[in-house]
Amino acid sequence: MFIRSIVLSAALLALPVLSVPVAAQTTAPDSDQLPTAFTGSVRHVSGLVGPVSAGGAIGRDASGGVLGVDSVVNFQGSFYDPGLAISAFGVGVQFAWPFSMVGNQPYGGPNVSQHTTRINAPIVPMIVDLRNFDGSPRYVNGQRLIADGTQFVAAVLHSPLFQNYPYSSSDRPTQFNDAVHRAQFFHRSDDDWHTLLVPAVKTARTMVFIRGTYRFSLNADGTCCAAIIVDESTFNSAFFPPGFGIGDTTTPIGTAETVGDITTGDIATFLFPNTYLANVTPTAVSGCCVAGYHTYDLEPGDASNGFRERRYVLNYSAYTSNNFFNAPFLDVTALSHELAETFADPFVANATPIWLAPNGNCQNNLESGDVIEGLSNMDYPITMNGMTYHPQNEALVQWFAGQSPSNAIRHAYSYPDTTVLTTAATSLLTDCATPLNLASAPR
Repeated sequence: MFIRSIVLSAALLALPVLSVPVAAQTTAPDSDQLPTAFTGSVRHVSGLVGPVSAGGAIGRDASGGVLGVDSVVNFQGSFYDPGLAISAFGVGVQFAWPFSMVGNQPYGGPNVSQHTTRINAPIVPMIVDLRNFDGSPRYVNGQRLIADGTQFVAAVLHSPLFQNYPYSSSDRPTQFNDAVHRAQFFHRSDDDWHTLLVPAVKTARTMVFIRGTYRFSLNADGTCCAAIIVDESTFNSAFFPPGFGIGDTTTPIGTAETVGDITTGDIATFLFPNTYLANVTPTAVSGCCVAGYHTYDLEPGDASNGFRERRYVLNYSAYTSNNFFNAPFLDVTALSHELAETFADPFVANATPIWLAPNGNCQNNLESGDVIEGLSNMDYPITMNGMTYHPQNEALVQWFAGQSPSNAIRHAYSYPDTTVLTTAATSLLTDCATPLNLASAPR
């Protein structure tokens, strides 16, 4: 069973798409081959469990992980900021906003031992196999339509997501996500508080899609593929286990769980080659495109784990190897976005006051990448290991809390580029425009 993705905003990462050069055709392009005039946008989706004034205040302590759950190590904290909470029971004012984040708590003290937390981060390369209507292998101009994500694994492993690089939030070089995590708790944690990912490449898994559920664009040399756009509903049905319980071997996630390639203590990445999601029919594409999401697969517990529910924290992320999108959206942009949001909201349940981001996104969750995606300065280029990578800048918890001034590093609201966000979020009404007025707010 998986926690379904819910889009809370219609304006997510609005990046225009460049046409992609297609090799000279010996025959006319197939009807589902993306035309050179194709345009769309790329966005990220969070697997949300549900939608859930004055300057805010960040709590000064934290407690242990979520009770009754077998999952990645996490701590719970909170911030104070009057805002509207949305639930099945209606809309009302909420003052305290609890959150869960990845790692051990950052707050020091006489009874708190601060140390480095290392989290296994399996990478499952994905092979995308595009088929004909009858299920047979598909060829275009003699080239097989199949894309193998294993070709991008080395670049990911050598990226700042898993390799050390100097950041102002750490006294020694560290990983990108740890640097962001440390920035928001910079004045609460000590130098030994780190949350690091330990990558391990697992067996590649294949997903097969039948013509009519995908569109494609060829590389300049005629091979597959500069971009693959898959119907989102079809993708999710084939990606997640169909039932409730370990033992499925028909889907990538189910198989990885069953054979032990991913465990409840991990943050798992399913790495796709230039593969994006949208609403796809045999004749049209709309809602393009989703480049990644983070969520968890929920499975039941048993006697071996004290009957705690199992949460396999994971992400689908597209590795972008070309300039298909006319934006600073390349290589690990999507993966950095999803991993940072996993650190900030591993169980996709951290509600916040309603906020409006500079990119036009209006949401009520602690999704740190959604605030900045699509901006001209969204990425933070890092050159290392012979390549320039493009991880994404992230909003810090102080921005969501409406805290002014911020008590993050350098009073920042974003990181690593502290100039992307210069003021905190304003707590809004459901129209995403009107600031909350406690005197007239719904109770």
